[in-house]
Amino acid sequence: MTAGDDAFETIRMEQFESGVCRITLDRPEARNAQDKQMTYELNRAFDHAAGDRAAKVVVLAGAGPHFNAGHDLRDRSKIAGFDSVSTWREFDAPGAEGWMAAEHELYLQMCLRWRDFPKPTIAQVHGRTIAGGLMLMWVCDLIVAADDATFSDPTVAFGVNGVEYFAHPWELGPRKAKELLFTGDELSAADALSLGMVNRVVPRDELEAVTLALAEKIATKSSMGLKLAKQSVNQAVDAQGFRTALNAAMSLQQLGHSNNQQVHGMPIDPAGLPPSMRPR
Repeated sequence: MTAGDDAFETIRMEQFESGVCRITLDRPEARNAQDKQMTYELNRAFDHAAGDRAAKVVVLAGAGPHFNAGHDLRDRSKIAGFDSVSTWREFDAPGAEGWMAAEHELYLQMCLRWRDFPKPTIAQVHGRTIAGGLMLMWVCDLIVAADDATFSDPTVAFGVNGVEYFAHPWELGPRKAKELLFTGDELSAADALSLGMVNRVVPRDELEAVTLALAEKIATKSSMGLKLAKQSVNQAVDAQGFRTALNAAMSLQQLGHSNNQQVHGMPIDPAGLPPSMRPR
């Protein structure tokens, strides 16, 4: 299944007769690490599903052994080659200005766009979900996790406050959020369930079937009712300050990058990188 003139290269789309559309992150050789192409293809897939009356519920899954390994730090492509979704477009501006524009476009604005997608979305998560992978999962309305799933955000080691879509306090509560960020340790599926971050934990070999059954049950409901229910819950969270908190955290993210640039000569602290990616 394609959306637009060109077939996808980094994701797959499937449409079921039950009213469920499944989008699968499909870079298993890179553990589904999110490069710019995947980001914009995923956005195009959501746009396609938004306008498709046959798609009442969207499932987001990952191919291979893990759901998502975060941002692809080896990606050197330019945003200028893609269709921007926001007004933050001076990506080539010098200094912190260009970096800030790029991160707003790729991460915060993109994620808020998916979070506001008017149809129910379910993340089908297994294996590891690391840093930027949390964003893709957290924008979904429901999360079904395999019992082998783990979750982590090790980006404090990069000299920043956490992944750009800073929903940590809302998803985990303030103290668990601090522990996850301060230590960089993994959170188990069982702990995520106890915290309310995921809706269900199921055996790995049942994950696809359970997620699809849940999506199909939701797809039997009124599309208008589902839209209104989703909007009502999202607006309640926004009234509690969710969007303001995300924007404030993004500003601190940029302060971290600027500090790293002055101290280390690059936007992230190289000590947080794998040894093979550290500058020599």
